[in-house]
Amino acid sequence: MQISVPAKNVAESVTLKLNAKAVKMAEEGRQIYNLTAGQLPIKPAQEFIESLKVELNFLKSFQYGPSAGLPELRSKLIKYIEVTREIDFSKAGEIFDCVISSGAKHSITNIFAAMINPGDKVVILSPYWISYPVIVQLFRGVPLVVKSNLIDGFIPSMSDIEKRLKEGAKAIILNSPNNPAGIHYSAEWMKDLAQLLLKYPNVTIVSDEIYYELYYFDPRPRYFYQFEPSLLKRTIIIDGISKSFASTGLRIGFCVGPKSFLDYVSRLQGQTTSCANSLTQRALLDFDFNTISQFLRPIKELLRQNSYTIRDTLKANNLEKIWYQPNSAFYYMIDLSATPVFERFVQENKNQREVDYGDKICDELLEKYGVAIVPGNDFGLPNFARISHVLDKRPFAEAMEKLSQYLINK
Repeated sequence: MQISVPAKNVAESVTLKLNAKAVKMAEEGRQIYNLTAGQLPIKPAQEFIESLKVELNFLKSFQYGPSAGLPELRSKLIKYIEVTREIDFSKAGEIFDCVISSGAKHSITNIFAAMINPGDKVVILSPYWISYPVIVQLFRGVPLVVKSNLIDGFIPSMSDIEKRLKEGAKAIILNSPNNPAGIHYSAEWMKDLAQLLLKYPNVTIVSDEIYYELYYFDPRPRYFYQFEPSLLKRTIIIDGISKSFASTGLRIGFCVGPKSFLDYVSRLQGQTTSCANSLTQRALLDFDFNTISQFLRPIKELLRQNSYTIRDTLKANNLEKIWYQPNSAFYYMIDLSATPVFERFVQENKNQREVDYGDKICDELLEKYGVAIVPGNDFGLPNFARISHVLDKRPFAEAMEKLSQYLINK
């Protein structure tokens, strides 16, 4: 059977691969500290669970719904974005709509399916979520990566972004709070970005805000369109319930943007997946979104405490040079290239420093110490690794100590 070129170019998800290996080792009796998770290890809010139970009694919960999603829920989600982001779509000079999909990843896929022609260029800021370049390339687009580094706190410079925009970019995708860096861009940075984007009126902006609620150090995330509302006319905002509702498996994401564009997103969805699941949509209609902050308060405190554990453990093992301050989402990027274990791999490989040893380091760490982390190459950062810090305090502290001991070659 023949396989298409785009399909051949889609690599296996390294996150899911490593997670599967860690789970298998745990089932075989090994003590495993799994720091690969892209989800909160808790159930959704009880009020939301009760809403789901109630909707199980209605036939409509098991039937097709409108391809763009339930109209009442779409209106509710638009209002949620307006309230939480402190914006007013009615003043943006455009009619706005919402399309509900099977997760934020599905929303992003739909958007690029509706936007990209072969050869179109999309600016992606590194470090980036693994799937961004994959999705762009799936539709024969060209990713234009803007690099950043640990010294700058993984904040790309405006000059580097503009260089890419000048290459004829059709779109730019932003992710703040950021997976995998665990930071969100400052208000000052977003203000500068707004001024830069005004210079490129033909560039569409896709703002992936799926981790918006999960900031655990103030201030809360801010966005470019809050400083220049006129940019909303060419912005598509992505959000969903996977992260802040602790509901990755329920697969509900949504996008809000100009109706003139989202009409095509809705058409595509109608011809591919029909609609997002009706049961969860109906339960969301009943659920009070204002309770999310209270629901997340304990987990945000855990993330805050675990960020201190990262700092203290790295410093206690003379690894302070790879420390930076995370503030949101639940990830942290470890600079493997600044550690003794990296030097060992370099020496074992004839002093080749430009080689990416991330996969080998992560694999050896899992085999010898039982700590699972994700290599950084697929996030745009070779010789880095991503850790997720959602474990409870004690096992996370144990995992960090084992990780640090390995990194210093003990």
